[in-house]
Amino acid sequence: MKVLDKIALVLFSSIILIISVLLCFMIFGWIHLEVVNIYLQEFLRNQTACNVMLGILVILILLAVKGIFFTTDTKKDKDKNVENGILIENENGKLLISKDTIQNLVSGVAQGFENTKEVTSKVILTKDNQINIDVTLFVEEEAIIKELSNKLQLKIKEIIKQSIDIDIQQVNIKVKNIAPKPQKIEE
Repeated sequence: MKVLDKIALVLFSSIILIISVLLCFMIFGWIHLEVVNIYLQEFLRNQTACNVMLGILVILILLAVKGIFFTTDTKKDKDKNVENGILIENENGKLLISKDTIQNLVSGVAQGFENTKEVTSKVILTKDNQINIDVTLFVEEEAIIKELSNKLQLKIKEIIKQSIDIDIQQVNIKVKNIAPKPQKIEE
């Protein structure tokens, strides 16, 4: 929702609230119609007050016309600002690839490597439509972490490029822990 739409909504909601409360007070007899009529007549006799009210009414009329005829199309806004995935468009239509799909693809690639244990990933869509992937994993004791991470980064970029034809800007790897090998018990 744009700023102007929010302002219009707040103004109209406030005006409707005030009118509703005044009408309720009049129905309950707490305010008499004659009192409202007296205040309204005094207000309309003041030229400055009439000019200010006329300006406010013109603005409200313009906001009402804008709200009725020129509302934003939320479906188009959702398509442009897809938060749960990546939208790919071509001449045949649209394809939405969810973040979960990419995360599962990354987990599958990482689990295919030797010396990796638990793998979690997170897909981050930047404001300039770039994709970053954060991978958190446990490795085994004998893993060479630098070599493993370099191979993993390249493989993730390669597989995602092959699968969904998207370039990944960064693959950030965080080694959370080293999983110890189970000790053999000698008898």
